[in-house]
Amino acid sequence: MTAAAAVPAGRTPARRLLRHWPLALLLLLAAAPYSALPVPGLLDGPLGSPGSLQLIALCLVYGGLATGYDLLLGHTGLLSFGHALYFATGLYATDLAMLSLHLPLAAAAPFGVACAVLLALLLGSVSLRATGIGFSMVTLAFAQAGAILVQRDPGGLTGGEEGRAVPADRLPAGLVGIENTANLYWIALAYLVLVLVVVRWAVRSPTGLVWAGIRENERRVEVLGLRPYGFKLVSFVLAGALAGAGGVVHLLLTGGATPQAASSDATLALLVMVVLGGSGTRWGPVLGGVLYTWAAHRLGDLANSGAVAGLPTVLRVPLSQPLFLLGALFVAVVHLLPGGLAGLPARIGAARARR
Repeated sequence: MTAAAAVPAGRTPARRLLRHWPLALLLLLAAAPYSALPVPGLLDGPLGSPGSLQLIALCLVYGGLATGYDLLLGHTGLLSFGHALYFATGLYATDLAMLSLHLPLAAAAPFGVACAVLLALLLGSVSLRATGIGFSMVTLAFAQAGAILVQRDPGGLTGGEEGRAVPADRLPAGLVGIENTANLYWIALAYLVLVLVVVRWAVRSPTGLVWAGIRENERRVEVLGLRPYGFKLVSFVLAGALAGAGGVVHLLLTGGATPQAASSDATLALLVMVVLGGSGTRWGPVLGGVLYTWAAHRLGDLANSGAVAGLPTVLRVPLSQPLFLLGALFVAVVHLLPGGLAGLPARIGAARARR
């Protein structure tokens, strides 16, 4: 038997190395603050500049948020329209703990996440009494109520449309100022890694297997003697906890809490991210979150650029709207890649096999 024949199919050294590409990518991301590599077209400045690190960090945070949301949509089959409410809860509760309770960040951050968990437990226990589209509508109603509450600024706690700024005196010195953007970037990277690890562990656990059964056919899970309600509530609360932690990181990155975080549009954006990347896949939501966030920032610059301003009116008007460009990108990906970006390698492999 030859050496080549002794290696099982799909286990060649090259393919074994390819399995470790996430580790290589993680090392590259960790080294980004030390790089002065120019990335024209993708970023405004060098890779390690504060502006570039800020944008990449936001992309990483939303990649983590989309991955946590896919725990509901892609792994449990729950279409929630109120997931941004728990993201906003972690954001606002942490900010208020520092402003009103005068807590340091080390105590305010766990407080914010705990508030998101408690709210997810309370609202999830009510929302999950409904199924299908009824569940989606109940979560949307809760999200709308939360958004209105934030807008009306009860007791001056939320700041209304202006939002609330982070008290710099309650933050560690290493997280304040442009010169410390790299520290915030590493926190965002750590958050993404945490979400990926937690979601991977949860999906592979016995509870995760039940989630998969609920997604495929909830009635069969009931026939096996299991109560889907409890398992769905665990998924709902875990996703809410990850969203609350993302709110804390987002608060540090942006320096404040704004009502846009609590709007239903924020949940719809998460839904677009998941579908764009590939629902129910390991890396799809991350890719979708990163691409959507990057496009939302960079397409805005394109829409306001001189190149678009010089076009005829029939082209300039639609191209000057970032949401139009994002919508066109989303429609193109959904039409050309029904399984999202995560399914692109498999489609390329299938095309090669047919040729």
